[in-house]
Amino acid sequence: MRRIAPWRYAFLTAALAPLVITTGCAEGGGMRVEGTAGTAVTTSSPSAHPSPPAKVDPVALLSNDPKVGTDIKRNLKPCAGHEYPIDTSYGNVTGNSAPDVVINVQTCADGVGLGSYVYRMDNGEYTEVFGDEQPPVYIDIEKGDLQLTRQVYGPDDKVCCPSGEDVITYHWTGDRFAETARTHSDYGKKAADG
Repeated sequence: MRRIAPWRYAFLTAALAPLVITTGCAEGGGMRVEGTAGTAVTTSSPSAHPSPPAKVDPVALLSNDPKVGTDIKRNLKPCAGHEYPIDTSYGNVTGNSAPDVVINVQTCADGVGLGSYVYRMDNGEYTEVFGDEQPPVYIDIEKGDLQLTRQVYGPDDKVCCPSGEDVITYHWTGDRFAETARTHSDYGKKAADG
């Protein structure tokens, strides 16, 4: 067996210590983090990475948006406790210096997407620049573009088991989103039956 020089052993121990500490198990699964994080200096330009987003209230944003349909607004209620059927994410999909807000509204019972929206910061306020209220719909940011996924159901499909899906990619053109790609996938009989 090859012997490790003492200075290399000290280096390896110091390098691997954070890995060993962070891979411990926490009660209930996941990772437990204790203590304060150190500071790091980065040299990346601010335009490459937008500043961390100020959290928005997605329920208030949707409720006060005149473009959002009344059916969606009617579904803006907690499912259980204080959990709303809303997914909110932040990212850069319009090339703006402030992070964009992507919101998906779903049903409580089975998570079917009812409506999907993108909000962009303009003059200090978030403005809707994309909305789709044709269920089932879900949007996400994929490699800087907006990706919309819509499950496709046949006449005999159950809610759990669509026959396929359409994926539509949109790119920001400076003032709106334009479709750049569209794919359709059939799951097949075996997959559709679960």
